[in-house]
Amino acid sequence: MNNLKISINVQNKEGPWGGGNLFITNLKNYLESKGNKVIFDLFDGDIDIILIIDPRMLSESVIYSIKDIQFYKRRINSECKVIHRINECDERKGTSGINKYYIEANKIADYTVFVSEWLKNTFIKSGFSSKNNEVIMSGSDSEIFNDDGRLFWDGTEPLKIVTHHWGNDLNKGFDIYQYLDENIQKKFKNKIEFTYIGNTNNNIEFKSTNVIQPKSGIELANLIKKNHIYLTASINEPSGNHHIEGAQCGLPIIYRESGGIPEFAHGFGVGFQGIEDFIEAVEEIQKNYDDYFHKMKKYPFNSSSMSRDYLDLFYKVLSSDFHTESSRKETNIISIYFQNFSYYINKFLNIINLYNFKVKIKKYLLIKSPIFKNEKNVV
Repeated sequence: MNNLKISINVQNKEGPWGGGNLFITNLKNYLESKGNKVIFDLFDGDIDIILIIDPRMLSESVIYSIKDIQFYKRRINSECKVIHRINECDERKGTSGINKYYIEANKIADYTVFVSEWLKNTFIKSGFSSKNNEVIMSGSDSEIFNDDGRLFWDGTEPLKIVTHHWGNDLNKGFDIYQYLDENIQKKFKNKIEFTYIGNTNNNIEFKSTNVIQPKSGIELANLIKKNHIYLTASINEPSGNHHIEGAQCGLPIIYRESGGIPEFAHGFGVGFQGIEDFIEAVEEIQKNYDDYFHKMKKYPFNSSSMSRDYLDLFYKVLSSDFHTESSRKETNIISIYFQNFSYYINKFLNIINLYNFKVKIKKYLLIKSPIFKNEKNVV
């Protein structure tokens, strides 16, 4: 197979920065290890695949927008294929307008990837109808997140429970985390220790919890492995990355039966819905800890298998027998001239290595332009 050139519309960052950033880093590393080239702009005329991670140009780390992709396909290279990975929804944080905006932006896509069946069904209920779609489950880097050196709970010491989050929205599960914090001494009589790694919600004050600032990579993996159980109480999480990292480190999972997380955790821990169920889940996993501990050896989700699925998909959409469904058309003459100007001014800034200035200019133009007024409502 020929090596590909893939452009991703969101720039990856170093250090702790959430699951979406880790996805880009892991995918980039895998693709490049197979001889492919990964870029973060649209200034090469021979791009094979454009991968949309986030269509909202005003979002942090987004490099180029749907309008830029339209211009590229119409004026630069009509043969490239556009794949839209959807990992966001209104249900996750109680917002409004994101599902509708994503479905509209998705019209430019030749193929759509959802990160869970739950998210796919959520979008279908919101009006998504393209037949060119599939679910590709997420995974983390097993070179970093693995069960080497994990702890075994022998039943005599306190049960050590851990979770970690980059985002601090209340829907990350702070109702359960606060309940656990408040009852470590009361109900659990210090037979449980709880560690929270990451950013905490400003309205939550932990008293009995070991709170650690956000970590990443091997440092994070080593902290996770110092515990016996991984807990995620996240609500309406499309996929999540935190619980995958915990599971790859060999920790059985106590997970909230919400969003896409059960698709990653079923069979490798105990689910719950509310506080009473949570207490029962803790008791269940304590009673059968040895069985769950050994099951974790078979946990299947990792970044290599995930990235391999993406590469297989890239070749599929580039094959001669693939039929696209993308339907977005641009007829507004003002928009066309704006895109021409935007593309070439950004290409010039890219050539002279003014990357940060380039992105600021782009976002300033977007804010000022009435063409993009709807985007401001869903950032």
